[in-house]
Formats: sequence, C-alpha cells, structure tokens
Amino acid sequence: MNYRFRTAAALVLAACLVGSSAGASESDPAPAKKHHATKKAKTPPPPSVADQIQALRTEFQGQIDGLKSDLAAKDAQLKQAQQAAADAQASAARAEAAATSQNQAVTENAAAVSTLQTTVTDLKTNQASLATTVSDETTKIKKSIESPNVLHYKGIGITPGGFTAGETVYRSHATGADIPTPFSAIPYEGADAYSLSEFYGSARQSRVSLLAEGKVDWGTLRGYYEADWLGTGTSSNNNQSNSYVLRQRVIWGQAETNSHWAFTAGQLWSMATEDKKGISNMASDIMTPLTIDPNYVTGFVWTRQYGVRVVKTFDKAAIGLAIENPQLLYTASLAGDTPYAVLGSAGANGGNYNATISACSPSTSIVNYTNQVETTSDGATVNIAVPVYKTVNSCANVTNISFNETPDVLLKLALDPGWGHWEVFGIGRSAHETVYPGETTNSNLYGGLSDYKGNTVAPKLSTTGSYNNSIALGGVGASLRVPVIGNALTFGAKGLVGSGVGRYGDTTLSDVTSDRSGEFAPLHNVSGLATVEINPNPRWTIYLNYGGDYAGRNSDVGTTLGGPSAAQNAAGAWGGKWKAPSTAAVGYGSPLLNDASCLNTIAAPGYTGSSTGYLPGGSCGANTRNVQEGTAGWWYDIYKGEHGRFRQGFQYAYSVREGWSGAPPSGSAAGTPGIGAKGIENMFWTSFRYYLP
Repeated sequence: MNYRFRTAAALVLAACLVGSSAGASESDPAPAKKHHATKKAKTPPPPSVADQIQALRTEFQGQIDGLKSDLAAKDAQLKQAQQAAADAQASAARAEAAATSQNQAVTENAAAVSTLQTTVTDLKTNQASLATTVSDETTKIKKSIESPNVLHYKGIGITPGGFTAGETVYRSHATGADIPTPFSAIPYEGADAYSLSEFYGSARQSRVSLLAEGKVDWGTLRGYYEADWLGTGTSSNNNQSNSYVLRQRVIWGQAETNSHWAFTAGQLWSMATEDKKGISNMASDIMTPLTIDPNYVTGFVWTRQYGVRVVKTFDKAAIGLAIENPQLLYTASLAGDTPYAVLGSAGANGGNYNATISACSPSTSIVNYTNQVETTSDGATVNIAVPVYKTVNSCANVTNISFNETPDVLLKLALDPGWGHWEVFGIGRSAHETVYPGETTNSNLYGGLSDYKGNTVAPKLSTTGSYNNSIALGGVGASLRVPVIGNALTFGAKGLVGSGVGRYGDTTLSDVTSDRSGEFAPLHNVSGLATVEINPNPRWTIYLNYGGDYAGRNSDVGTTLGGPSAAQNAAGAWGGKWKAPSTAAVGYGSPLLNDASCLNTIAAPGYTGSSTGYLPGGSCGANTRNVQEGTAGWWYDIYKGEHGRFRQGFQYAYSVREGWSGAPPSGSAAGTPGIGAKGIENMFWTSFRYYLP
C-alpha cells in the first residue's frame, strides 16, 4: 500500500515540475527591475531544465528504488509476519490441541484419581468389612468349636435340646396322679379320696430331644426325637428310688422339597393340634398351653400318635392331609342283663401292647337246682334240691386296645393373613364291633336263661346269630390366635364339636357307649378353650386359660333277669323258676343309674377284692358330663443367653368335674330331681427348669 502511494506521489510531483518549467519559458518576461549599477560577482549559470529533470529523475528513481527496497523489505517483513502469524497460528493450534489434550488428560487424570480414591475407599471399607467378617467368622468358628449350637456329622446338622425340671404339685383332693392331672378321674364329693389332699415332687417332666437336618439338591431331610420320663412301668413306685420309665413323646422323619411340599411320618402331634404358623410338626411350632401341668388344660384339643401327613405350604396359607392312628374310648353302664359285644381287649401276650389286668371281680350265682333223692336212716326216700353254681369273672384291663376298622383321617387349612393365625380342620373316624344278641351276663350266670317274653325293653335279637356292626364318627374344629396389643397381649380360642371325638379333648371323655343290644351308641362331644397371654417384658409371661370338655347323655333301658328267689332257695325248688325281670341303666349318663352314694359326705369304704383302703372313688359312679377348668400362671426367665435358659414357673388351677344325674333318692316323690355328682379341685404347681441353649 505505502509503496504504491509513494510511487503515485512521485509521478504527480514530476509532472508538476515539468509543467512549471514549460510555463515559465512560454510566459511574458517579467518587467525588468531597476538595479543600481553595482558590480556583481559572476555567478555560475543555473542548471538546465534537463539537468533538473534528470536530477529529479535521479532523485525520484532513488526514492522509487528506496520505496521498492522498502516495499520489498515490507513484503519480506509481511511474508515473515504472515509466516510468523501462520507459525504462531499453527503453534496456537498445536498449543490449543496440546491444551485440549492436556485438559482431556487432566480430566481423565482427575477421573482416574477420583476412581482411584473411590477404589481406595472401597478397598479400605472392604478391608475393614473383611477384617470384621474374618473376625466374626473366626469368633463363630471358635464358638462353634468351643460351644457349638449345631453338631455336624457327615453333612448333617444335629441339634440337641430339652430341659431338666424340678416340679411340685399340691391338690386339695387326692387323685394319686403325680404331676399330670387325670381330669376325668377328679374325685366326686362323696368319694373316699375327696377328704384327703396330696402333694408330690417330681423331675419326671424333664425332656430330651434331638433334631437331625440335612440339605439335598431338591430340599431338606429332617428327623426328630423327643422323650420324657412320664412313662409308667408295671413295677414303677415311689418306695425308695423312683423307678419310672422313659416315654416316647414325638418321633418322626420328614422330607420337604424346595417348593414346600412336606411328607412326614412317625409319632406326631395330631394335625388337630394348633400350630403357631402354617401346619408344622416341629415341637417349637406347636401351640400348647403354657401350663406346668403336662396334661395341659381342659378344652385343649390334641393327641400325640402315629401319623403320616402331606402338607403344602404357601406364602400365607397351608393345607394338609393326615392319616393317624385310631383308638376308641368306650364307657357304658350295663347294669343287669349286660349285652355282649367284642370291640377290643387288653394287649396280647407276645405282642407289643400292655396285656396287664389290674383286677378281676368274680360273680357267683346259682344257675339252677338239681333233684337228688336220698334215703333217710329209717329207710324213707326224700328229694333234696342241690344248687348248681356258676362263676363269671369280670376283669378290668390296665389298657384297653380297640380293634380299629379304619385310621382317623384329618384335613386342615391354616391361614396367616398378616394378623394372627387361623385354622379350620375336620376329623373322620369309624368304629366296628361284633355283637352277640341275646348273650348276656345274666344268661351266662343263670344257665342260659333269658326272660324277655312280654318285656317291652327286650334287646334286638338276631335270628342269624352274631353280626358285625360299624358306625361313622367325626367332627369339625377351628382355632384362632391374634395379637391384641402387639406382642404384649395375645388372645386365642379353639374348639371341636362332633360325634365320637372325645379322645381329642384334653379330658379324654368317651367317644361311644352301648345300647341294650350291645351296639355302639355315639356320644356328642364338645371341647373349647380360650387363652390370654400377657408379656409385660421379654423375661416375663403371664397366662390365663379357661376351657372345658363335654360328653352328651346317650342312655338306654335294659333288663335285669332275676335269679332264684329267696323262697326258692329256702324251699330247695328246682327248675327254671326266677323272679320277674326289672329295668336297668344302660348307656352313658343313664337317669336310671343309682348314684345314692354321691350324696354322702364321706362315702362308705370302696373296698373291692384285694383292696386295703387305697381305692379312691367310693361307689359314686356317675358318668362325667363335663369338666371345666380355669387356670392362671407365669413363667419368668431368671437367665436367658448363650448358656441356655433358667426359668421359674407357677400355676394355679380351679377344676370342676360334674356327672350326669341318676335316679332320684329311694322313696322320693314323683318329679324329684335325680342325684348328681360334682367334684372340685384346687391345684398349685411350681417349676424350676434349665433349658439347653
């Protein structure tokens, strides 16, 4: 730009100078000035125009050359500057790229540092956690070696359990029963034992248990054994060294799949027994009352017996089917002409059931008279009546084993909806017997005679002889247990009602009785129990229970075949001449039963056979109508920790046994109520137990 400007300026200047010179030569000469005549020095002649132009050209050429030189220098400088700028731009680009790369590197380094810091932090945390885990595992291993909770044998975990118990019981009226209470044998007010109290101390409820558990790919295998010393041998006594025997309580094996199908077989708590959750046969899951009394409380529904069951457990529900061992409980008042039927017996010698007989009561009667002709001293002949005697032994078995037709079948549904535990179940049973119509105690005693002609209460006779009789029995039950105030207060209720389900009630009242022909007559049974459990603190549990068991009346009317009259005996008559038959009590709770001795404050001694005054009960034989009990107690854990549990318990119970009323007192006016029976027990227990951890 400067170079071009200077060149143009030089050309303009040169043109002006040329124009000026030409103008001056062509214009008029200037007027001559007057000069004083002086003598002037001679001056050199002025340069010519050509010289001036040449000088200007030379000057301008120099300037132009200078401008060119400057312009070249400027171009060189410009090129150098452009190159420098390009270099600088390239350097800047490189610097920017380097800076970007540096920034990226810095960012990556920062991320790497952050990651490293996080990794270091995690490593430190993991190291601390690992150290804690190693320490905990070391502690567990050390503890499992020094004091293991589970013993391991060939991949199986073995857990021992149980407790030792030192316990006492006091009853206001004697039963001769040790720690368990025989509710159906609480003495009536007129019994010999009612005037005496009893106290016993015992360690027999001490318990041992063993659980074996192993895992397989498809599920879990379990086996469980539990026993105590509440068994009684035929020679057990308290004379010097208590000689009581170990008794199996629960023994079972189980296979449970990962999908929670469980198959169990062995001696189990019946499926009718309440569970804490779902349907379980684990001892810790059985909802037994908290009583010290090992016979629990009236109204509690339970048995422990052989069973095989299949259970499917869902998230909040479980359903199970069980087949269990049956046993028929039978009681019948069969006064007079007792019908004959076969439904069970004592255990067979050579078998595994108890064959012991406790006592036999012989009954001897004159069955007839024969005529014997004798010659007197003076040679005369006389007829003499010679009695013909027959003795029948009636024996009481220690244990009656029923001849069972089918097993007991139970179906149960359990729900755990989130508030409490709920159950509903059903029991199906049957019983069978062989009936011998017309075969009675009297016909046995009195030479096969039976006077039913014209008698409106004659038994049902069969023209074909003996026959088999079978009946169906069963009942339904339900239970619930719900928290009222969190874990501090819990309420529970359970009930069972049905025909012939008395053995499932705690009192073990009878299932069936007999009619006058010897056929089964089922009893209506009801059991119910309400429970309140209070936990003021984690160590202390208080419980309240009220329940009862009931057996309905099912009575019939039989006959008593009169034997030879006193006049016949005195006269020595012979042949089939007997007193007229009379009505007699048959069945359960018969209103014809003579309960006169139940009115006595102290009954007449209950001497029978070889008894020497120890027989409780006197002669008041009213069949049990119901037994009710209210009980309260507590358990307090003095210590509970890794070394086990030491606890103390106390229980009080008030029990009432009521019998069905019998016949009115002799000589009473029409409409007089029949004689009833009642017995009341006040009972106190104490317990100190140490449980294995």
